[in-house]
Amino acid sequence: MERQLFEQLALEQLDAIFRMAMQLTRHPDEASDLVQETFLKALRVSERFEEQGGGIRPWLFKILHNVFYSRVAKAKRQGVISEDLVQTVDDQPGPDEPSPAWNLASFDWEHVDERLKEAIEGLKPEYRSVLLLWGVEGMKYREIAEIQNVPIGTIMSRLHRARSILIEQLAELAEEKGLTGS
Repeated sequence: MERQLFEQLALEQLDAIFRMAMQLTRHPDEASDLVQETFLKALRVSERFEEQGGGIRPWLFKILHNVFYSRVAKAKRQGVISEDLVQTVDDQPGPDEPSPAWNLASFDWEHVDERLKEAIEGLKPEYRSVLLLWGVEGMKYREIAEIQNVPIGTIMSRLHRARSILIEQLAELAEEKGLTGS
C-alpha cells in the first residue's frame, strides 16, 4: 500500500484510537503517548500492511492493545509502575482478554437516559468493550476477536451476555418508554 494512502487511512482512525487509549490509561498525557507509539509502530511496518477486508481500524486497535500491555509488563518488571497505572491495569482484563475500548464520557450522551449510561458503565470491562465496539463502532465479530485476541465464539458470548445484563437491568426503563410487549 502506498504510504500516502496508508497515512490517510490511519489518520481517519485517530479519534477512535485515542478514545481507546483514554479508556486504557485514563490519563490524557499517557493516552497521547500511547497513540503516538501506536502510530509510529504502524508507520514503521506500513509497507507490509495488506488490506484483508477489515480495513486498517482493527489492525491499529490491535497494535494499541499490544503497545499498552507491553508498557505495563515493562513497567512492572522495572518496578516503576505508577499508582494510577496500577489501578488502571487492575481494572483491565489481562492481555488475552478484551480491553475496554471507550471512555464513555467522551461521547455526547445528552439524549441518553442516565440509567442506560450507568448500566453500560457498570458492565464488566470484557462485556462493555465488546458491546461498544460492536454497537458504537459497528465492528464485526471477527474484527473484535482479532483486536482482543480471543475466539469469535467468546466475542459472541460476551456480546450476548452484555445485552442480557442490560435488558435485565433496564426492564423498568423499557416499560416506561413503551418498549415492552406488556
